[in-house]
Amino acid sequence: MKHPIRSRSLETLLETLEFWFTGIDKSVTAFSGGIDSSLVLYLSRKFLCKKKALGCISDSPALKRADLELAETFCSEHDIRLEIIHTTEIDDEAYFSNPSNRCFACKTHLYRDLARFIESQPGFVILNGTNAEDFGDYRPGLLAAKEHEVRSPLAECGIGKAEVRLLAKELGLSNWDKPASPCLSSRIPYGSPVTREKLSQIEAAEAVLLHYGFSDARVRHFDTESKIEVPSSDIPALVRQLPHIEKALKGLGFKTVCIDEEGLVSGKLNRAIGQ
Repeated sequence: MKHPIRSRSLETLLETLEFWFTGIDKSVTAFSGGIDSSLVLYLSRKFLCKKKALGCISDSPALKRADLELAETFCSEHDIRLEIIHTTEIDDEAYFSNPSNRCFACKTHLYRDLARFIESQPGFVILNGTNAEDFGDYRPGLLAAKEHEVRSPLAECGIGKAEVRLLAKELGLSNWDKPASPCLSSRIPYGSPVTREKLSQIEAAEAVLLHYGFSDARVRHFDTESKIEVPSSDIPALVRQLPHIEKALKGLGFKTVCIDEEGLVSGKLNRAIGQ
């Protein structure tokens, strides 16, 4: 696997990606609404044409309604075909029991359903938004992608997160600076079951944070306790707003509300498994 080469010009990056797409005829992108898969889907549409580039998003309980709406808007803005499927990982014990490889079960359901979806449309290759830096984190879903022969144009071209955002900004994608928005299940500690009720609580709690101006935030779900993570620079503002936020989160069913003084750290719950 190539490593990100940050010194490459935007023109070179686009040429590299355009050449990559000459190796496939049709694509269906596993679309989450995040910037990585948005860029892959946009480039698929750009280099392969509308008829040969399809986006597919899984409308599951772990996907924020706001992210689904943003995904639909993105595809409408860029004249991209979008299919919405309903995966059933929430009913799979390998997922809802929340083992450390929960993401493997989730992505297995997704890629399996995508494979079935394109069975009647020969020639389509499944793509995802994995970038070259994702291999430095604990991501069991990468194994599911490998098992289902999913291609990753960004990673295969050695493109990392900073270059993804630069490309997206240059191409005029409105979500180029959208904060990362991992699935809602990632807010629940491993070993604690993933339920629809918990996912709804988390989504509603993060909507409260957004209402008070915190667009980049996580609400970790520890049963009756919620722990709020925002970038460390936003913690003073969060402290000032905490009385209002605490009241709202208790109204959602949390008995206690606290601030994580370390600040927002992606994948923080992976520390429990030594990652």
